[in-house]
Amino acid sequence: MTRTLLALMWLLHWLPLPLLAWLGRGLGLALYLLVRERRQVTLTNLGLCFPHLSPAEKSALARRHFYAFGRSFLELGIWWWASKARIRRLVRLEGAEKIAALRGKPVILLVPHFVGIDAGGIRLSLDIEQGLVAIFTRQKNRVFEAAMNNGRTRFGKFDMVSRQEGTRKALKAMKAGSLFHYSPDMDYGPKESVFVPFFGVQTATITGLARLARLTGATVIPLVTRMTDDGYVASVGELWTHFPCGDDIEDARRLNAFIEAEVVKSPEQYYWLHKRFKTRPPGEQGVY
Repeated sequence: MTRTLLALMWLLHWLPLPLLAWLGRGLGLALYLLVRERRQVTLTNLGLCFPHLSPAEKSALARRHFYAFGRSFLELGIWWWASKARIRRLVRLEGAEKIAALRGKPVILLVPHFVGIDAGGIRLSLDIEQGLVAIFTRQKNRVFEAAMNNGRTRFGKFDMVSRQEGTRKALKAMKAGSLFHYSPDMDYGPKESVFVPFFGVQTATITGLARLARLTGATVIPLVTRMTDDGYVASVGELWTHFPCGDDIEDARRLNAFIEAEVVKSPEQYYWLHKRFKTRPPGEQGVY
C-alpha cells in the first residue's frame, strides 16, 4: 500500500502546481470528513488557542488547515523528486544572505512546524554553501520514512539524524559547519520541558533551543516557510540577540511568543493536527 501511494505521489509530481494544489485541497477535504480523530484534535487545538472564534469560524479554520495540509502532502513529491530548477522556481528564498554572513560560525535555524517545512528546508539546501542537519522522529512505516529521508537528502546537503540517536551526531555535524535545522515546537513529554504559555495555554515546551545555543555558542535564526497560491516563500528572519538569557523559562517564553506571532499571520498553515497540549501540568486534566 505504501509503495503504491509513493508511486502515485511520484506520478502526480509531474503535474502543474495549480492542478496538484487543487487535488491536494480535495485530499484535505476528504481527510477532514473521514479522519475524525485528527479533526477533533485540530478543533480542540484551535478552540484552546483562539477561544474568541465561534463554532462556525473554528470549523472553517480547521477545514482551511486540512486543505493546506492535503496540498502540502501531495506536493511532497515535488520536493522529493523534482529538479533543482523547478524547486527554485516554486519556492522563493528570502534573506539567505543573513546565513551567508555567518559562514564559519555555528548556526541553529529555528523552524516552526508550518505545512511548508519540507519545501523551505530543501530549498535552502540548494543555495547555501553550508550543509543542513536535522533531527527526525522515526516513523512506524519504515518504507515511507526511507522515502522521506531520501527525498530530503538527495542533493547531498541535508543530513537526517533520528531522535533515538540523540543530538550528539547533530552537534558533530554542526562542528563540521552544518546548520542545525531545529523544530522544537512539539509536545515531547515532560522530560526536559517547562510549562510556559502558548496562546495563553500552559504548554510543555522543551528547553533544547536555549540549551543547544548555550552549548555551541550558536546564533539562532528563524526560517519560516509559507504556502502561497503559486508556490512557497521561505523567509530567513532576523538573528536573535541576547539569547539564551540564562533562564530556561524566559527563553521558552520567548520561543513560544515568537511562534505565536508567526502563526497569527497564516493560522491555517500551522500544524494543528499534532496533539500539542497532550502533556498537562501536574493535576490538570487532559484535553484530548
